[in-house]
Amino acid sequence: MTAELFPVEVQPGYATEQLITKLGIVIVECRPGLVVGTMPVTGNRQPVGIMHGGANAAFAETLGSFAAWLHAGPGGQAVGLDLSCTHHRWVASGLVTGVATALHEGRSSATYEVVITDEDDRRTCTARLTCAISRRVRRSAG
Repeated sequence: MTAELFPVEVQPGYATEQLITKLGIVIVECRPGLVVGTMPVTGNRQPVGIMHGGANAAFAETLGSFAAWLHAGPGGQAVGLDLSCTHHRWVASGLVTGVATALHEGRSSATYEVVITDEDDRRTCTARLTCAISRRVRRSAG
C-alpha cells in the first residue's frame, strides 16, 4: 500500500503484523470523508464456508478508522469506541467492497457508516463506527 493511501504511520517493528495484510484488505481510495477498500472472502470464512462476521467487523473498523485518522489530522489520533454491524446476507466467494462515509466529524469524536457490498453490488453488511479523536500530540513520560 502506498503512503498516500495509508494515513497512519506504522510503529517500527509492527509493519509485518498488520491485520489488513492478514485479511487481504486493499485500500482503493482514502481521502477526507471517504475511504474505500476491498477484501476477499477467501481466507476470511466461517467453518460453514461463508464470510466470517468478525472479518466484516474488522474490515469496517479498518475503513472507518482510516477516515477518523484523516479527520484527526497531522499529529492527531483516533481510536474506536463503538462498532455495530448488521449482516444482511451471506457471501460465499469473491471480493467484498466497503465504503466508509462520515455521519459526524467533530472535535472529539467522529462516526462513520460503512456499507459492505458483494460483487453484484448487493449490500451484505452495514456497520457504524464511532471513534474518539485527539488532536493533541502526546508528551512522552520523563
